[in-house]
Amino acid sequence: MTENGKPKYFTLMEELKEKIISGRIQPGEKLPSENQFTVQYSLSRHTVRKALSLLEQEGYIEACHGKGTFCSEKMRHMKKSRNIAVVTTYISDYIFPRLIQGMDNVLSEQGYSIILKNTGNSRQKEAKCLEELFQKDIDGLIIEPSKSQLSCRHPGLYENLEKYQIPYIFIQGIYTEMKDKPHILMDDARGGYLVTKYLLEQGHRRITGFFKADDIQGIQRHKGYVRALQEAGIPYDPDLVVWFHTEDRRSKPSMMVKEMVKTGSLPHGIVCYNDQIAVQVIESLEDCGLQVPKDISVTGYDNSLYAQRGTGITTIAHPQERLGEMAAELILEKINGVSEADSKVERLIQPELIVRGSCRRLK
Repeated sequence: MTENGKPKYFTLMEELKEKIISGRIQPGEKLPSENQFTVQYSLSRHTVRKALSLLEQEGYIEACHGKGTFCSEKMRHMKKSRNIAVVTTYISDYIFPRLIQGMDNVLSEQGYSIILKNTGNSRQKEAKCLEELFQKDIDGLIIEPSKSQLSCRHPGLYENLEKYQIPYIFIQGIYTEMKDKPHILMDDARGGYLVTKYLLEQGHRRITGFFKADDIQGIQRHKGYVRALQEAGIPYDPDLVVWFHTEDRRSKPSMMVKEMVKTGSLPHGIVCYNDQIAVQVIESLEDCGLQVPKDISVTGYDNSLYAQRGTGITTIAHPQERLGEMAAELILEKINGVSEADSKVERLIQPELIVRGSCRRLK
């Protein structure tokens, strides 16, 4: 027993814990060996070992076989930093500015700052971003997954987020194997259905779809396209669907449009994955001497500035700022310990059709 009546191992444990909490011992820092502690504090090795064992049980330190004992990286995230990390696929994407504005509207009001990273929709870069964030002081993470239609390549990094008690939520996409994690999505199947149904109502029957294959948004929008055709009694024709990927998104849609014109297989209307693809398709049609909507109707998705230029593109409204606000509200719920029972895992944003001049009614 020490002079204060506490066991010696408990006094040592409390002193080391205070040094860790105060930052005098940093996350990842190697602690002295048991022998060094026995000399420094004039204690038996058994007493030192008991103190270290308690600290390890509480998660303050980690013993690595053959390397020594280290202050746990988990401690880096125990103190409130008032920082929220936001990882998006494209930092310059037309959705991005208003999305971040929505998050900042909520987070800044609560005294939080945003640490921003982007992956370029690369799974390798996503892993690197997560690894870098473990070295920063963050209270939570909002992440748009890269190539969300594919399996997650680095589930261990998400397990580490949970190990370090860093709450995280997904936006705009979700890995299939992680659907039990909190996420906020557009109802993309409904959006794909609405634009396709609109073309059908305008008398179009032969409708091509341009969809992104490696993001879940593309798969869901394709699902809505198929449903609308089925309801109209039109057989699904896979030859009318153009699939593209992140790597060829800037070239394949244009190439396929020009091939359709060249082979005389142009449809009545084209449903595009988003407004960027719609612009690319329209420009390619114009390069071939065709006019939208006089010769063919085209729809987009997102209601971006692209869709609002000139006579405009018929599209689906994407409430970017509201999505950002919802994401910020949800991550704050997780940080403040709102239980899963009181907080829905999935939150869906309902799409709205915006009709503009890129479509016409067939006679």
